[in-house]
Amino acid sequence: MSHRLQIALIFIAPLLVLAGLLGVGALLGMKAPLLGRNYVVRMILPEPGGAVGLPEILGPEDASRPLVVIDAGHGGHDPGASAEGLQEKAIALGLARALRDKLLREGGIRVAMTRDDDSYLVLEERAEIARRLGADLFLSIHADSAGDKSAVTGASVYTLSERASSEAAARFAARENSVDTVNGVELANQDARVNAILIDLAQRRSQQGSDEFARLIVREGAEKLKFNPQPLRSAALVVLKSPDVPSALFEAGFVSNPEDAGRLASPEGQARFAEAMAQAIRIYFAREAGA
Repeated sequence: MSHRLQIALIFIAPLLVLAGLLGVGALLGMKAPLLGRNYVVRMILPEPGGAVGLPEILGPEDASRPLVVIDAGHGGHDPGASAEGLQEKAIALGLARALRDKLLREGGIRVAMTRDDDSYLVLEERAEIARRLGADLFLSIHADSAGDKSAVTGASVYTLSERASSEAAARFAARENSVDTVNGVELANQDARVNAILIDLAQRRSQQGSDEFARLIVREGAEKLKFNPQPLRSAALVVLKSPDVPSALFEAGFVSNPEDAGRLASPEGQARFAEAMAQAIRIYFAREAGA
């Protein structure tokens, strides 16, 4: 059989089978199906070019107050890590809500959440929400899994690695024509080399802020949270690649570890997390205000 005939049969064979089925149905007096109807799932799509909606900013109405965006990892059809009936997306959302409520009760800081329900966001959307809101700090909350290694335990804090930071800045510079500002500086109609320098400076400043915030989390959580022996880490994480918003990703513990999972899902464990993290955030903003 020639190669062309084989290809032709791939397309013709299904039609022959369908014609045969219809013929048999006609001989038996069966009504032929209405092809094309009830076989298609129709979905209402957003208008082309429509912007993703931004979450509400809670807290003081004074726009000069610092703004932290809290990102509960995963969500929707993406449950994240799971074990013993617990899912990372639910744990992350519980911790995020506890932190939000703690900050709002104490006052003085504006708060927004990338998600406050079981919705799904792509990684790029999460950091972009922080940028578009003009956030002063971005915190993404997750919980890890070590598979069948249930003895692995403890929290860790990730910031963007130096190499990944430089690569992210380079990619961002390549898109400067579609970006309005970085750190409040207009990029439109600027020389590309000037834009690259501005973005690199913004990236360096945000990286310094990210590293300082990560160290504060470990310091303030030392007596309230259980950390991994090596709590400070860096990686090329997409959610941390905003060029002008200091960002950190907090791995709160391991859902594969029963002790960690129970603590993270409990009101008491979430309250301890919120207390330590809120203190780290307040100290960070206080230092920034005094800089």
